[in-house]
Amino acid sequence: MLVRVENPTGSPSERALIDWLTSWQGPGHPQGVATLNCHLSHRDELNRFDAVVWTPTSCVVIEADVLETDIDGVLDIPLNGPWTIEGAPVAIGRDERTPLDRSRDHTHALQDWLAERGLGQRAVHGVSLVIPPSGAAIEIRQAWSDPSFDAILGTDPDRLRHYFTVLAQSEKHLWTANDVAYAFRGLGLLPYLPSPQELLNEGFLGPIDIDLWHGGPTQAQAEAYADEVAQLERDARPRLIRAPWYSPWKLYPRQSGDIDMGKGWMRVTLAIGMVVAVVWSAWFVLSLLSMYVFD
Repeated sequence: MLVRVENPTGSPSERALIDWLTSWQGPGHPQGVATLNCHLSHRDELNRFDAVVWTPTSCVVIEADVLETDIDGVLDIPLNGPWTIEGAPVAIGRDERTPLDRSRDHTHALQDWLAERGLGQRAVHGVSLVIPPSGAAIEIRQAWSDPSFDAILGTDPDRLRHYFTVLAQSEKHLWTANDVAYAFRGLGLLPYLPSPQELLNEGFLGPIDIDLWHGGPTQAQAEAYADEVAQLERDARPRLIRAPWYSPWKLYPRQSGDIDMGKGWMRVTLAIGMVVAVVWSAWFVLSLLSMYVFD
């Protein structure tokens, strides 16, 4: 998982997300790219996202909040209305909305924004990540089911990782590397856009339109990747005339990204020697013919 932080705040929820997401490395872990503290201005509303995670199969908006309470027990999360612990209302977050309401608003805003840019067929999911105080005995009771929204108790990275693992198994490959690059440009995240090779390594599909990386810090890497792909395509084309084993370019092959003056000199010298040998042989044969045939 690649992690990009736009405006670091150092908040407990941000530190927890960074620690958890960056730990997802290697086989068996969710793949993708996560952007923290990004924002979207849509229809005269400024939506601030704690995190947006793109995977090859989904896009997830995470609303992360630290639960500030001394009460242990079951956190009841209704589809609408205030959240409570053992019947006592709990205020979570930065305004009067519940984390689920904020997650729903932000998810719908991003879904509409993507739809206006031709990416509406890609579902956007919302997650409310509730991080309890250290040592608190809190459990979640979610009295509703919605495939587009979920609430997760953030006591450790396992539950969030399990959510993305299940989501990856239920969805299809929908997000390509170009889609992610297009979204990053539109959201003003071009300085944080990973290189094409990084996105491909995270499981996003190609092909790559390097114009989407133009003007960003990974533009040179995108151009180098395009040159590498073009060279591989040229090498894969069948040649009308195959060079023999004793060809200078077979005996002293070029190496991509490396300039070897010694091999270059040997190629040129051997090629000139072969030309001289062919010319001399032709002259010798013609001389014999002129001497014994034409006389």
